[in-house]
Amino acid sequence: MLLESSTMSFIGEKFSDFLTYTGFANLMLENIIMIVVGAFFIWLAIKKDFEPLLLIPIGLGIILGNIPFKSAGLEIGLYEDNSVLNFFYQGVKQGWYPPLIFLGIGAMTDFSALIANPKMMLIGAAAQFGIFGAYIIALALGFEPNQAAGIAIIGGADGPTAIFLSSKLSPNLMGAIAVCAYSYMALVPVIQPFIMRALTTKKEKQIKMAKAREVSQTERILFPIVGLLITTFIVPSGLPLLGMLFFGNLLKESTKTTRLAKTAGSALNDIVVMLLGLTVGCSTQASEFLTMDTIKIFALGAFAFIIATASGVLFVKLFNLFLPEGKKINPLIGNAGVSAVPMAARISNQEGLRADSSNFLLMHAMGPNVAGVIGSAVAAGVLLGFLS
Repeated sequence: MLLESSTMSFIGEKFSDFLTYTGFANLMLENIIMIVVGAFFIWLAIKKDFEPLLLIPIGLGIILGNIPFKSAGLEIGLYEDNSVLNFFYQGVKQGWYPPLIFLGIGAMTDFSALIANPKMMLIGAAAQFGIFGAYIIALALGFEPNQAAGIAIIGGADGPTAIFLSSKLSPNLMGAIAVCAYSYMALVPVIQPFIMRALTTKKEKQIKMAKAREVSQTERILFPIVGLLITTFIVPSGLPLLGMLFFGNLLKESTKTTRLAKTAGSALNDIVVMLLGLTVGCSTQASEFLTMDTIKIFALGAFAFIIATASGVLFVKLFNLFLPEGKKINPLIGNAGVSAVPMAARISNQEGLRADSSNFLLMHAMGPNVAGVIGSAVAAGVLLGFLS
């Protein structure tokens, strides 16, 4: 009888302890808020088709990272050493995932539109003004120089670059910066059209551009080699991103490494995107994410993105003043200078068709769009070189 009493007491005590570990016992309002945010991201991805490959992993990650629990050495949380999530998170924290994603981007990207019309690089460069404008504003709001750089890169609409730079310069803000960057990438179709319409006239919207020349196989093979040498000699600190971008493109264009290019652009890229999205979402634990700094980051990110879009459009309008009739560029492709590939180029095309149903701008817009990928990596390299 005494044994039964002792056993029941032991079971009762352990059951009581178990209840203290449940999510119900540790739930706080902040957890509920973040779980709702995660669910909202998933809703946007599924219902509105906003970048589902990114927002579904991030949304589920936000929910996963905000399941409340009492740790007590269980090693299950993202920020706990030896936990599975912490192991996956090292790819974000140490900056492994972004270069691998750039490898995939390079393997999937056709730079022919940029090679055929090199002046499109100037549009991609102009769109990076948003980064440096946001940097100045971030400094004025009291952020440290390294933190301001991580926040400002959001203006490039390039999630991997934002993660890479913030992991090096402002790791304490990386979760908020990453979620903000990917959020604005997903909202490209919502934000950019209003800016483009406001800054262009009807006549400008209807400018038709001549068909680009054919690009030879030799040019396509030489481009990643020459591009690598030029960009990395200027900003060696951008080597991890630029090196992998051009490596992936060389795999594609050489025609001798098709299997490697397909792997880099499909299976490998998909795996890295899944792990990056999930762990970035998990990093937004309520205690780390629900702060005044996060609100400032989202506001600055929106400002940077708007300025980047406007800079691209306005630069084309300015450039057209020096171009003869028949050679002018449609300003609607200026928005594509941000590096949201190929979504920003599709927005250019949609707005062109909206103004003139026979005006197809997609291939023209791909020039500044892929230039924006290079431009944002170069901008990140510049900031990293100055502030490291």
